[in-house]
Amino acid sequence: MKAIITSRLRLLFNHALAVLAYAIASTVMSQSASSTEPSPPIAIWPKTAPGEKGDIGPEAEVEATRKDERKTTRITNITSPTLTMFRPTSDKNTGTAIIVCPGGGYSYVVADKEGSEVAEWLSSIGITGVLLKYRVPVRKDRPRHEPPLQDAQRAVSLLRHRATEFGIDPARIGIMGFSAGGHVAACASTNFATRTYEAIDDPDKQSCRPDFSMLIYPAYLTLKDEGDKLAPEVPVSSKTPPTFLMMTQDDGVRVESALFYYLALKQSKVPAELHLYPSGGHGYGLRLEGHTAASWPRRAEDWLRAGGWLAK
Repeated sequence: MKAIITSRLRLLFNHALAVLAYAIASTVMSQSASSTEPSPPIAIWPKTAPGEKGDIGPEAEVEATRKDERKTTRITNITSPTLTMFRPTSDKNTGTAIIVCPGGGYSYVVADKEGSEVAEWLSSIGITGVLLKYRVPVRKDRPRHEPPLQDAQRAVSLLRHRATEFGIDPARIGIMGFSAGGHVAACASTNFATRTYEAIDDPDKQSCRPDFSMLIYPAYLTLKDEGDKLAPEVPVSSKTPPTFLMMTQDDGVRVESALFYYLALKQSKVPAELHLYPSGGHGYGLRLEGHTAASWPRRAEDWLRAGGWLAK
């Protein structure tokens, strides 16, 4: 009898070990399957970008101005814009892609806080996050938004042209921008009937209109000294894509930037969702803590789901 009990205990122990080993292996495999490595940067222009004269210095990183600030990567002197793709795992892939335009006041591009970190988050919810490293700083004798807008228009068309290769749906390509990048995204969402550059190849035969837009604490959308009239470079119309906006009242850029843009969308009968929060400041990306505005990614995910962008 004692031998039988011992044998059964041994079997139970071995079974428990097997279950534990399987659980550990499953966890490791799950973690591995959910991780994503970004693609090598993809040049969006086959040769020199439109209007470039070779008078910009070498690409460089700008040091943070505040010593207490968490590390951020600021890149300036960008003359060869690129796309870096963060793809979801095949079991999560919804076919939706979002071009991410970081901020930086048109002086530099905040490549991680408002770029790669956001693209990684998007890939975790089944969206191909596409980081756009657009041209900065402002070019002499050119509107500050013009080269970045050209890059954004080209990026949308290029993704559509190579959609099958990238595993995305050409009818589900959105654009998201932060601060100055929000201005770039708004320009791309309102200037698509005519390109701001001469078409050069097959990708430019594709539409450059985003299917939806997400503007996170966007800058420069209104003219403060003219009663917050909409800026002329963002001519909202009934064809402007559905838009998600988010901002805080204490943002130094002024909450009116998002508020009056939303009103223009409403007047044009464009489906739009606006989230205003009392505090949070500006330029935080996904790093905000201690404010209700830190919930904006969840609200954005709700909006994407309601719009069908997270459905396979």
